[in-house]
Amino acid sequence: MTAIAFLIGVLVLVIGLAVSIALHEVGHLLPAKLFGVRVGQYMIGFGPTLWSKRVGETEYGFKLLPLGGFISMAGMYPPAPEGEEPSKRRSRFFATMVQDARDANAETLVDGDDRVFYKLPVWKRVVVMLGGPVMNLLLAFVLSAVAVSGIGVAVATTTVASVSECVIPASENRTDCTSGDPVAPAAAAGIRPGDVIVSIDGQAVSTFGEAAAIIQDAPGRALPVVIERDGTQQTVTITPQESDRAVTDAQGQPVRDAAGLPEYETVGFAGLRPQQGLEPQPIWVGPEATIQQVGAVAQIMTQLPVRIYDTAADLVTGQPRDPDGPLSVVGAGRLAGEYAAVDAPILARVQSIIGLLAGLNIALFVFNLIPLLPLDGGHVVVALWDGIKRAVARLRGTVARPVDATRLVPVTFVVVVLLIGMGGVLFLADIFNPVQLL
Repeated sequence: MTAIAFLIGVLVLVIGLAVSIALHEVGHLLPAKLFGVRVGQYMIGFGPTLWSKRVGETEYGFKLLPLGGFISMAGMYPPAPEGEEPSKRRSRFFATMVQDARDANAETLVDGDDRVFYKLPVWKRVVVMLGGPVMNLLLAFVLSAVAVSGIGVAVATTTVASVSECVIPASENRTDCTSGDPVAPAAAAGIRPGDVIVSIDGQAVSTFGEAAAIIQDAPGRALPVVIERDGTQQTVTITPQESDRAVTDAQGQPVRDAAGLPEYETVGFAGLRPQQGLEPQPIWVGPEATIQQVGAVAQIMTQLPVRIYDTAADLVTGQPRDPDGPLSVVGAGRLAGEYAAVDAPILARVQSIIGLLAGLNIALFVFNLIPLLPLDGGHVVVALWDGIKRAVARLRGTVARPVDATRLVPVTFVVVVLLIGMGGVLFLADIFNPVQLL
């Protein structure tokens, strides 16, 4: 059953990612058609075509390799000036690549049809190229809202999930009870899993955090605890025992002393563990979390080469990977499978996978804004540079030639090779040294 749940999680992630890619391309397609550009193809995937259907002047379809998608717009680049000689400074290999790009661009042009991309005003070209990433951002907003407001976030409830048998100080780093360990106060008081804590020491509690705070502040003091069991309330007495726990900071990370050792503090301990429940959050929480995550992903992208190097080093040495580091599709699918197979209510698993899809769309949004060809951000830079050239030419009373981005094909080739290399590192790492979150 666990294996089936794992496969279902992977399948849901793959379908969700395919839908995200499809909507990304729709984000390019709609403004391109709105601005009158002739779009020859709308394809999901690369390589040989598996299925396609022509609707009007556009061919819609799926290709063999589900590694992305594209739309083919007429006149993505201006035609090369007639009679232009290849640059002698460029190698034959790169010169051939430039010519191939120009030939492919020429095939999208139709005599007498000026509905081409490169002739659009700069702002329209920017809108077309940003349409894809913005679609991913909007999808992330929607998915986050569904996850945290429609379903809810995991919170510790006042229902008891389990009761410890004994008291084990956190500093001893063990989980098994010994004959010398005292009986846990909650177990001694007769509290059972499934009991609901109503009040402690006369104070009504609505969250497990409130109950824990009262217990931790009262080591050695008898506390009357009202619990509800099978619809009936009863009162038991718990005397929290002194124990130690690790000191944590605002982010939940352990605080260490000058020697690098964890710091501990003495608190009252009863031995109660809460059940987790889903609590819907206000509608603005999802968008706020999305914006914060965009900033976090952008920071990761600025450190991407270093992060990839660290991932490669961890792969070689076998060290645990940074859980906040980059992932490949394999890693994301693996996490989705683990979320689906974890021992938790189905709704909680669904919430986790939806949150993961929201994170992937945020990554697609940020990644595609990197100002390098062939990414959308690179095309935006080309459009803005063309606008600057035209503005300067107008001030001089001349006419500027359109920016010919095919000249940047060698740079694009280098970027593609680097992206393939980084993707390969993440792919291998996600197979042989996956991120451990659960």
